Amino acid sequence: MQLGDVLDTMTLDTTTGSIEVSRVEIDSRQCEQGTLFFALPGRVRSGLTFIDDAARHGAVAAVASEVMSASIPVVVVPDTQLQALVAHASATVVGNPQESLELIGVTGTNGKSSVTTLVTALCERLGWNSANIGTLTNVRTTPAAPELFRTLARFVTDFDSSRDRSVVALEVSSHALDQHRVDGLTFGVVAFTNLSHDHLDYHGTMEAYFQVKASLFTTEHATHAVIWCDDSYGQRLADMTTLPSVRVRRELARDVVLTLRGTSFSWRGHAVYTKLVGDYNVDNSLMAMEILRVLGADERRIAEAMSEIARVPGRFEIVSDKDFIVIVDYAHTPEGLRRLLSDVREMLEGGRIITVFGCGGDRDKEKRPHMGEVASSRSEITIVTSDNPRSESPDAIIDSIIAGTVPGATVLRISDRRAAIEEALRVAEPGDAVVLAGKGHETTQTIGDVVVPFDDRDVARELLR
Repeated sequence: MQLGDVLDTMTLDTTTGSIEVSRVEIDSRQCEQGTLFFALPGRVRSGLTFIDDAARHGAVAAVASEVMSASIPVVVVPDTQLQALVAHASATVVGNPQESLELIGVTGTNGKSSVTTLVTALCERLGWNSANIGTLTNVRTTPAAPELFRTLARFVTDFDSSRDRSVVALEVSSHALDQHRVDGLTFGVVAFTNLSHDHLDYHGTMEAYFQVKASLFTTEHATHAVIWCDDSYGQRLADMTTLPSVRVRRELARDVVLTLRGTSFSWRGHAVYTKLVGDYNVDNSLMAMEILRVLGADERRIAEAMSEIARVPGRFEIVSDKDFIVIVDYAHTPEGLRRLLSDVREMLEGGRIITVFGCGGDRDKEKRPHMGEVASSRSEITIVTSDNPRSESPDAIIDSIIAGTVPGATVLRISDRRAAIEEALRVAEPGDAVVLAGKGHETTQTIGDVVVPFDDRDVARELLR
């Protein structure tokens, strides 16, 4: 495809416009022959400094917001147009796959992965093509436009053409919205799960965080909305959006029975059973089922399909329930950890909760003492350890967490995560619950610049053996 066709909203000279382009990238290291490189502004270094590196990797042209001398042609556009142009170019090069798909966008602090996974599984049970993009499938919760549109194009190619519908559910993070990663997409349904303390290192305030999330709920991005309104921010969003909206509340689930084997409840007059465990997964199930209703699926079939869906990896995942219960969960925010431990308490029959958790480095530092308070006030024993410390000192992160713990609580610090898990399992007694929180489905741990294999589930099983 020629550059003039990719940048079809711009006027290019004949030579530049006839350059053959087969790929779009914003990372110079990912460029290959035929790539159009977008030199985006960065938080540390501008993409302008990587144009020549992109050329060395095979880039044939670049788009930037400043005139500069380079070894390849540089198309200059206003910086306010760069992000939108990345999305347009990324979609055009791979054939605008979004036009062949029904897109569902799910945003919120907690529950995005579970809801998108459930939506995808329900669609599959109904005989539709389905796939999801998010924390469980990609390095970034919401990929940058070049990767995102390539992924959508792959789905279009791989889907069964004999099926009636093709649905893709995306987790839409606040970072993605702020950085315009989903520009160029129109969602049939956008959904809001909840909003609580997280990412304030990036957004600064809860109000700024909310406004970024709310920007998805406009006619520019979507045609319908499903909003959890037992959350105060959700209620506010439902009141302000102009999209046709379904307001979801917990009262939709009646006669709820929670066990460590699964959950049952009544929804819109239909009996629902799910293998998912935990009170918070009732909320996630309601959101997913209501999204399917908006897509036009039959309520009875939705309810029946829920019983066939497997548990979401790393979300209230029970690793062992022999003498004591071992639970692995992704809870990494104060509210997520509070709900998790509350659910565990409700299902325990008098045993103790032993919680092992840490906080990620190079991320929101303000939430760390709040996490310490939540864990120590809801656990008989709290073991503070490392999560993914990245470039930060593990001990400094642990200090911040312990600063918020409740006076008099039993709190241990063991910076080595494997040793922390081993200690939790050693002190656990019959009837107790060991909760390994924060990493969930993750299979690696990042310490400094080193990424090492580490899966809470595998480590716990190995130590139990």
